[in-house]
Amino acid sequence: MAQIDLLIQQIKIWKNSSKTIVFTNGCFDLLHRGHIDLLQKASQFGDYLIVGLNSDRSVNNLKGEGRPIESETKRTKNLMKLESVSHVIIFDEETPLKLIQAIRPHILVKGGDYSLDDIAGSADVISRGGSVKIISLTPGYSTTQKVNELKREGLG
Repeated sequence: MAQIDLLIQQIKIWKNSSKTIVFTNGCFDLLHRGHIDLLQKASQFGDYLIVGLNSDRSVNNLKGEGRPIESETKRTKNLMKLESVSHVIIFDEETPLKLIQAIRPHILVKGGDYSLDDIAGSADVISRGGSVKIISLTPGYSTTQKVNELKREGLG
């Protein structure tokens, strides 16, 4: 049975127990304080936080050559070490829309660098009576900015 099918079975159990499912997604390459803050805040909106993780191929398509820095396996392990994260599922597409439609979370969370119209799956979640939360980013933390700084300094 595929990972998504097992996750959907678990989600049904959680929902039958009146648990609130929260979903967020991202690359989470070189996990940093900003990522951790976002995930902790997201987890406070419900009982279980599911993280959609961009696959290595998806990150490379979105971020360009040399990315991700850490493999999807390493990024998954890092995320699962966090108390705030209930489950991580890898997706290969550019956006997690199909994943969101399959999981049907009660709450969809993204960082403050997104507007409601830019959040994949927001219309789907809202149309089912769910909500979308946008969380302010922790200033000074960005993997992309750090990688670009290292490249400018000739270290990346």
